[in-house]
Amino acid sequence: MVEYSGGAFALFFLAEYANMILISVLAALLFLGGWLSPFQGWTDTWLGQPNILWLLLKTVFFAFCYVWFRASFPRYRYDQIMRLGWKVFIPITIVWILVAAWAVHAGWFVAGQ
Repeated sequence: MVEYSGGAFALFFLAEYANMILISVLAALLFLGGWLSPFQGWTDTWLGQPNILWLLLKTVFFAFCYVWFRASFPRYRYDQIMRLGWKVFIPITIVWILVAAWAVHAGWFVAGQ
């Protein structure tokens, strides 16, 4: 972001945070039930009723976790990411494919079930 200033930097910054909010809303909808209440047994109170407030609270929770995880983990340089991918993740993936193929061949796992 060093090369950008003014309006271009503002657009990148806003796009990044808009993406974080969009992902938080989608995660709240897909994984936490969206606008449904976590207190389903309390239907006689407002806590048990489906409401937009629940979606907003779940979205804020995911956005908080998103920012927290992003600040907690180190930022890798491009060469470190490439080395991690080529020297760690690709060999692990190849070994895992071989283990899965061996498990299917041994009858421990039936593909498609």
